[in-house]
Amino acid sequence: MPVIQIQMMEGRTPEKVDALIRNVTETVSDTLDAPEENVRVLVTEVPKTHWGIGGVSAKELGR
Repeated sequence: MPVIQIQMMEGRTPEKVDALIRNVTETVSDTLDAPEENVRVLVTEVPKTHWGIGGVSAKELGR
């Protein structure tokens, strides 16, 4: 059973996250010849205050 973990900054709409899960599932299923129902996708949204870029939080950078 493939398990895919995705970490990204917060801020996407639920629809975008749903589309990401759908597309990743399809791609992994096609690539590995695994049934879609066996693919697990875990999306973790990290607050911008907890995402550092060059020593500064993404919130401070305005991202």
